[in-house]
Amino acid sequence: MRIGILGLGRIGAFHAETLSGLDAVDSLVVADPFADAAKAAAERFGAEVADSPEALLAAGVDGIVVAAATDAHPALIRAGVAAGVPVFCEKPVARTMREGVEVLRAVRDADVPIQIGYNRRFDAGFVAARAAVRGGELGTLHTVRSTTLDPAPPPAAYVAASGGIFRDCSVHDFDIIRWVTGREVTEVYAVGGNRGADFIRQAGDADTTGAVLTLDDGTLAVVSNSRHNGRGYDVRMEIHGFRDSIAVGLEDKLPLRSVEPGVTFPAGTPHDFFMDRFTAAYRAELTAFTEVVAGTPSPCTIEDALEAGWIAEACTLSLHEHRPVTIAEVRGA
Repeated sequence: MRIGILGLGRIGAFHAETLSGLDAVDSLVVADPFADAAKAAAERFGAEVADSPEALLAAGVDGIVVAAATDAHPALIRAGVAAGVPVFCEKPVARTMREGVEVLRAVRDADVPIQIGYNRRFDAGFVAARAAVRGGELGTLHTVRSTTLDPAPPPAAYVAASGGIFRDCSVHDFDIIRWVTGREVTEVYAVGGNRGADFIRQAGDADTTGAVLTLDDGTLAVVSNSRHNGRGYDVRMEIHGFRDSIAVGLEDKLPLRSVEPGVTFPAGTPHDFFMDRFTAAYRAELTAFTEVVAGTPSPCTIEDALEAGWIAEACTLSLHEHRPVTIAEVRGA
């Protein structure tokens, strides 16, 4: 299988390394506006370099991985579909929901599979949690808690262009809550604060947020996010039901310190970055894409990605207007 990679920044280079180690992948073709990035990836992974997305699509690739900047996602998704080539695209589909909906309308009737990159769906813990919930092991759910805490803020330029913490960070929590529970969010209420980097406040964003989501069966989901978690990269989920309660991420590399007398858990070195925490999940995700190229249905569609995006839109509006916001309201805006 011959896979093309569009964009060789941090995540693109990481995907190139992962893909080069998959049995299903025979060769890689890479392209990046910065020629040095493409050349470095080609030398490291034995890839062929294309000088443009068009040249890459004409190079006989069986599938493409879009890891370029967000603004390029819509055009590259459409180009892949127009060429009849299966597409894996990192989230989000587009910078705005309006653009994302336009992409969906443009490709909906094409018989070309598209997979959007939400890696937590491929993490062993989240997979097990979904199986437990769907299998009825917890009974009726009443509370879900989802946490994403970064060890340090991203660069100021990234924050200024990201659309805000709910759209670039919390959206992972929103997607995994939907995926694990099988329920839809109907209403949100979000709050936020700034206790750290001034450039986040200057961008009109919050560095620490909390959101309460009401699911369509009455389950409450509480989402906590921060750009400042000095102990490490912390991603967890708790799911509580009338019969049982489970947790994802409760392991020795959890970036949390117990002060209970005699307790030594967690004893490992804390996770310090998302690539550390989700290395195996990324490999499983790209393995799934090779299966999509071979003919299996997409495990995370554009429709899935847009549903998480609507929740992010609602939370952003709720934060700025200090009120509950329904998903129906932002869909109709």
